[in-house]
Amino acid sequence: MPSIGSVLIVARIESVNIAVAMPNRYGSAPATGIGKRPTSEPVWVRDPGEKSIGLGSGLVGDFIGDGKHHGGRNQAVYAFAREDLDDWQTRLGRVLPDGYFGENLTTSGLDVTAALIGERWKIGDTLELQVTCPRIPCATFRGWVGDPGWLKTFTQAARPGAYLRVITPGAVSAGDIVEIVHRPPHHVSIGLVFRATTTDRDLLEQLLPAGDDLDDETRDLVRSKQTVTLD
Repeated sequence: MPSIGSVLIVARIESVNIAVAMPNRYGSAPATGIGKRPTSEPVWVRDPGEKSIGLGSGLVGDFIGDGKHHGGRNQAVYAFAREDLDDWQTRLGRVLPDGYFGENLTTSGLDVTAALIGERWKIGDTLELQVTCPRIPCATFRGWVGDPGWLKTFTQAARPGAYLRVITPGAVSAGDIVEIVHRPPHHVSIGLVFRATTTDRDLLEQLLPAGDDLDDETRDLVRSKQTVTLD
């Protein structure tokens, strides 16, 4: 479990959220699963396969409408901190229930923004997930929140939540403890990757220590920055 000095921080799953298809009035895909709702039942989580040709979400029973840009092996599970939702509640002046940002797992006691690319979380008895990349906001997210300036607002806050891949399948339930069982020997966090790939491309070279832990798209961005620098 995470700790600061000798103080143990208990990280847990506040809720497990899944969605059924609903019409998408905000983006190019005809249906969306952004409106996820908590379930009281255990949910099985497995590797959904590659994007577009696989099962979409890693959570059995969940729905992803835009399989070209969301879901797949490196975006099998989306986690967002309840603490960040609470902050957005204050800023937006409305109640934001668990799952409102489209997250599968609403966490507490876990600084998701500070999670390192490649670190692994053990949840419950067998489920093990690996942090892969931050969530990049899209037009559907903007329409769902109902704020024309939401993409800029969300991006500037730089607390995007984390996507994870499935290392060992298993069931997840609300109340499960989250244990960080592996942290890679680098400093590259979800927050750093998000800022480097959105608002500050000068940070891209700072992602190099993550090496193979970077997802393919981010690694390509880093390589393109190196090429430009060398030129």
